[in-house]
Amino acid sequence: MNLKKKLIPVLIAPLLVGLTLSGQALANDSDELEKLRQLVQELDQKVKVLDRKGELAEEAAAAKKKETPVVKASQDGFGFESADGKNKIKFRALAQIDYRNYQDIDPSTDAKNIDGFDFRRIRPTIEGTVAGKYDFRFTPEFGENKAAVVDAYIDARFQPWAKVRTGKFKPFVGLERLQSGSDIKFIERSYVSNNILPNRDLGVSFYGDVLDSKLSYAAGVFNGVVDGGENTTAQDTNGDKEYAVRVFTTPFKDSDNILAGLGFGLAATHGKFTGSASNTGLPNYKSAGQQNNFFSYATGVYGSGDRNRFAPQAYYYFGPFGVIAEYARVEQDVKNAAGNTESLKNDAWQIAGSWLITGEDASFKGVKPKNAFDADAGTWGAWELVARYQENNIDNKAFIGNKFSNIASSAKSAKSWALGVNWYLNQNVKIATNYEQTSYEGGAAGSTLSNLINLKDEKTLFSRLQISY
Repeated sequence: MNLKKKLIPVLIAPLLVGLTLSGQALANDSDELEKLRQLVQELDQKVKVLDRKGELAEEAAAAKKKETPVVKASQDGFGFESADGKNKIKFRALAQIDYRNYQDIDPSTDAKNIDGFDFRRIRPTIEGTVAGKYDFRFTPEFGENKAAVVDAYIDARFQPWAKVRTGKFKPFVGLERLQSGSDIKFIERSYVSNNILPNRDLGVSFYGDVLDSKLSYAAGVFNGVVDGGENTTAQDTNGDKEYAVRVFTTPFKDSDNILAGLGFGLAATHGKFTGSASNTGLPNYKSAGQQNNFFSYATGVYGSGDRNRFAPQAYYYFGPFGVIAEYARVEQDVKNAAGNTESLKNDAWQIAGSWLITGEDASFKGVKPKNAFDADAGTWGAWELVARYQENNIDNKAFIGNKFSNIASSAKSAKSWALGVNWYLNQNVKIATNYEQTSYEGGAAGSTLSNLINLKDEKTLFSRLQISY
């Protein structure tokens, strides 16, 4: 358009010169002068038309640009979106390959605890947004020789304080469970997450953030799962539903206060399950290494009535330091083949700390190294030390009279401590090593708790290579 404007004086100047010369030579020839004036006007009009066409072309190009999809590739994934950002699709993935070593184990008598490599998680993910307010996520699982749907849900974000999620997802209950599998500090989650609180379920949840995102809430209804369980995508077999609520606050968020990284909350679930000897609705509680069951119910025992969970939780992050603490208790009504009933109260708790010795800021949502690993440049990514203590305790009433526990293979409690180191080569690659040792206190061989079954300590050394984007 600027070029066309410059053409006007270039074209008109010679005509004006000609007009001047003609005026001098033909001063009395008015007809010739009029023709020259008309020619100048016609040229001026043509230049204006060309100028307008240029403006229209630029407007059309700008409009087309607004309609052209934008392709993106970054450390957060690959995808594309509409020019206005209201419609998006992104491809992400998580892959974790472990080497698991079980110490003081005889492979000839314990087929589960065999040292070797294991693909713990292989999870490609498709997620996106439609019309600026409706999000979706689909994540299948191919790790550990299985094929399943981990996440499949839709989010509607009407307002920051009014959101709805429906499908299969993590109920808003456990604090550590709500961390992404790529962000957890230890190779295996705690007893709180794996043995007591729900993993994933089918249902709907209303949730949101208020008070400048300093207070979050969630309330939902689900099919219901056993302790630490994950539902399938099949039709529910339990007519009663499970209800979950949670409130969590970060009262000093975005302030200069030393407590800016403090968050705490409370969650609970309530449900009913009336099972049978063939459909018990009861869990087995796994060891810290997730290979052995240290507690299981006796044959013929099944859930029969209320199942209530209670879960206070908190975290605190300050500079390179972080700590997470969580407690969970479940009260489960059970019945055995003889018709005896009982309300059993089992619980678990954990406290875990982390220290980024390379100085990055600790966070609930992963670690971003200040400098990626580059041997040539002399940068070594981020290094983190972690430590954890946790317990899982079974109600004494499960053992009295041998009515409800599988006394031959059940312990009364599991107590574990763990140390580990995490190396974040960059935002997408992580190498982790954990040593964890678990000791057990046994159940009872008689009608009292005086005769203990002493299980052998579990000692595990796990390492992991993780790639996520």
